[in-house]
Amino acid sequence: MTISPEVMPLDLDTLKEQGGTLAVFAKAKGGTDRALRKVNTLARGQVNRVLDSEAFEKAPAGSVHTINVPFGLAVEAVLIVKLGETPTETDLRKIGAKLVTSAKGGSLNILMPKIKSVSEVVKGAMLRTYAFNQHKSKSDDTLPQIFVHSDDTDGLATDMDAAKAEVAGVHFTRDLVNEPSNILTTTEFANRLTALTEHGLTVKVLEEPELASLGMGALLGVGQGSESPSKVVVMEHMGGGDEAPLALVGKGVVFDTGGISLKPAGGMEDMTMDMGGAGVVSGVMKTLAMRKAKANVVGLVGLVENMPDGKAQRPGDVVTSMKGDTIEVINTDAEGRLVLADVLWYAQETYNPSGIVDLATLTGAIIVGLGHENAGVFSNHDDFVANFLTAASEADEGAWRMPLGDAYDELIKSQFADMKNVGGRTAGSITAAQFLLRFIKDDMPWIHLDIAGTASVKTSTSYAPKGATGWGVRALNHMVAKYYEG
Repeated sequence: MTISPEVMPLDLDTLKEQGGTLAVFAKAKGGTDRALRKVNTLARGQVNRVLDSEAFEKAPAGSVHTINVPFGLAVEAVLIVKLGETPTETDLRKIGAKLVTSAKGGSLNILMPKIKSVSEVVKGAMLRTYAFNQHKSKSDDTLPQIFVHSDDTDGLATDMDAAKAEVAGVHFTRDLVNEPSNILTTTEFANRLTALTEHGLTVKVLEEPELASLGMGALLGVGQGSESPSKVVVMEHMGGGDEAPLALVGKGVVFDTGGISLKPAGGMEDMTMDMGGAGVVSGVMKTLAMRKAKANVVGLVGLVENMPDGKAQRPGDVVTSMKGDTIEVINTDAEGRLVLADVLWYAQETYNPSGIVDLATLTGAIIVGLGHENAGVFSNHDDFVANFLTAASEADEGAWRMPLGDAYDELIKSQFADMKNVGGRTAGSITAAQFLLRFIKDDMPWIHLDIAGTASVKTSTSYAPKGATGWGVRALNHMVAKYYEG
């Protein structure tokens, strides 16, 4: 469930009767705007008592201070935000998210200060105003309706259009990743992506016969034990000129049992999120289409289900990829790289892109190395990856570059095929990336994002409740805006 904020003129004469929660801003080193002064007057000086307190003085910038049931006002609470002297966009986004979690009552009324990038406050609030309760008969999730009061409603509304498109993509990704796999089958996933044509995307679904004719033996091998048909969905947004598109490729394993190399039962229910990479690609494409990005971007996702069955792929099988390279399957639970191998090759053969970014919940090893704070970043191109890391930092999405090298590549050599799909426990995330690199053409800029630790989390984050985060949508949207548009 998502709630979109409403922008309205700042009318101080109606504040006394305002319900819900009221949010105002105060500078760390004194100085108040007229909204804060008006609220203080109506609340009979209670705001000033907070501002003059030792607790407020010692509190860090960005902190939120609450006055519960203030005298002289109808609201249930007043939230006073302590602003730093020069708050960054990240500071403002986090403030907006904090206001949502601090709100009491059915509405949150934010009295906007006159500061640069104030729309980031609204973006943070929108990102945090999310709940996945589609399958609850009775939901205890309470999300406040957000009202944004500003002296510059036209300017703020314009700035918010792009923010709304980005948040819509993030929430679309969260919905996909949170969805149980009996609902989000490969067919249902493809149907939801086909529906994105209403936003202007061109969407094509490649079914199993066409995948077989293309030679996608690696991808098809993963899904051969499932009743759900394997698919590749291609989404095109051609908003630029004649330049080659940026390609985004996502792993979409709608459920991963591990196949014949069966996972332990404990925690297997979390494998509904193993399509997280495809979810992010889908969210980015929705955002780009909604905001009519002036860039050429194509999103490709491989949709499969990895099940144990009499027809399932076995350890020791050798499959042939679309590229023509053969792969010895040592472990059927290392299936995501098989899916990506064929989709990566198809993307290059079909579009000859300017660069490729792939995303996958690929390895548990990346969680061991980086936890849930950063995605693992692998690349063969320093400038390309530097652009992504800058965009991720500015979007406040954690990302950390990992190494590649010939010594790691040696670990995936096979006795019986051109390569094997795992290299052992040592450097598991790196050998997985080295496997993917074998399906990247010479001189093709490439980034691999291992998002196993960031796609879905057990505790809430700054911008999301526990569950799917939508990590990567904002970073990639920002990367496109910063480096591929105008």
